[in-house]
Amino acid sequence: MRTRRVGDTALEVTEIGFGGTAIGGLYRACPREAAMETLERAWDAGLRYFDTAPFYGFGLSERRTGDFLRDKPHGSYVLSTKVGRLLRPVPDGQVPDHGYVDPLPFAVDYDYSYDGIMRSFEFSHARLGLNHIDILYVHDIGTYTHGAEAARVHLRHFMDTGLRALEELKSSGAILAYGLGVNEVRICLDVLSRAPLDCILLAGRYSLLDRSAEAELLPLCRSRNTSLVIGGVFNSGILATGPVPGANFDYGPASGDILSRVGAMEEIARTGGYPLAAAALQFPLHEPAVATVLIGTAKPASLSRNIDLFSAEIPDGEFDKYREHTVVQEL
Repeated sequence: MRTRRVGDTALEVTEIGFGGTAIGGLYRACPREAAMETLERAWDAGLRYFDTAPFYGFGLSERRTGDFLRDKPHGSYVLSTKVGRLLRPVPDGQVPDHGYVDPLPFAVDYDYSYDGIMRSFEFSHARLGLNHIDILYVHDIGTYTHGAEAARVHLRHFMDTGLRALEELKSSGAILAYGLGVNEVRICLDVLSRAPLDCILLAGRYSLLDRSAEAELLPLCRSRNTSLVIGGVFNSGILATGPVPGANFDYGPASGDILSRVGAMEEIARTGGYPLAAAALQFPLHEPAVATVLIGTAKPASLSRNIDLFSAEIPDGEFDKYREHTVVQEL
């Protein structure tokens, strides 16, 4: 599988990566056997970039990812996880509901300070059972997660002390790259205007449907040589399912306007003779600033089907036909 470089670092990631949200049980339970089989299928298909986070199943995704990678040769893959949330053990009846089914018995505390990032880094090593992590993302630091007031406080903590932790970890060789892992464009612009980042994991904001990153963030990433890692290419599912009843967009039911837009997109794909999902998966990789596209699933069959979609033939010029049906969100 082809690889692309991450920023100015020596890291090379495969153009398709594995996102570890689903193996942490997001929205539906994921038995360990299914998680390990899906990871094995990803490895067999040539994926060598794996992303996880403490938040995914409250440690469950990190544990499973580490168990899978532990016997793989050092240097044969790239691994990323995230900082900004610390896990705290709680009684079974007090485990918060963040959409994960059968998570581990922890609650989540936000901490973007120097000490919080260093502690999170150490705890992730312990959960993974691995002695190296290649990339650290600062997770969900913006308004989308915290609201405006809390986001200002968290950003101040990060810029005042947390950024120094990442710089120290990188300069010491403990990590090879760092960046943000977010669902919004504005926080990326705010941080990039004040600090260099090797990469940004951006979910849902540079897709066939949602082009929120296109006007300002893409040019800035190109000028700063900051790589984009793209998640959420199906925008919570609608670009995979089409505008069917109950289709989801941006973590909730799709509006009539979104259903109409995707219906028009589906017709473009049908006329072109390829699946809309194939266009959704392939679209981000036409941007040079994009290093990789993440596939997040807990089903081996779904993983194989999505990988096959990357090979679907899409005629030159097709992606321009979708532009009039896209949306831009102020996030």
